[in-house]
Amino acid sequence: MGAQELRTERLRLTRPVASDSAGVFAILGDARTVEHNPSDRLEDLGDAAELVDRWVRHWDEHGFGYWCVRDSGSDRIIGYAGVKRMLIHGRPVLNLVYRFVPEMWGRGFATEAAAAVVARVVDQLPGETIVARVRPGNRPSRHVALKAGLQRDPTMDCQGEDGFDWAFTSPEIR
Repeated sequence: MGAQELRTERLRLTRPVASDSAGVFAILGDARTVEHNPSDRLEDLGDAAELVDRWVRHWDEHGFGYWCVRDSGSDRIIGYAGVKRMLIHGRPVLNLVYRFVPEMWGRGFATEAAAAVVARVVDQLPGETIVARVRPGNRPSRHVALKAGLQRDPTMDCQGEDGFDWAFTSPEIR
């Protein structure tokens, strides 16, 4: 899992570094990207730097985490995707996240990145529970979870910071 880079047909996912803060702020400072999870909104570049620092620490501790996503022909961050360790209902899981700048929505980038992350986890961390937590009203995110190979799993639904979350998990780990 600890590879510095993961490539797909159109994307390059790279392990975050401190200089990625501005790109992360471009995503999470935009109210459109956090419509379903407003508590994720960042107020300034300092907040983005702290968040990226947490992502770097997770990588250092676990050998995996969130990747910054770039179009394969560019250095501009257009999104982020990956997994982090957390507990749901007292059970250790890998929380799958994917989020992109609005001008990239509808092009299949989130699905491509999420599917690559899920495939990498299933291959290199067999037996781990992957969970995508999605607000019930976020239809595009539900579709990404399904297209990435996850299935709706009501047994893992939980209360998130911004409301109730539906859970989607990979079928081979149930």
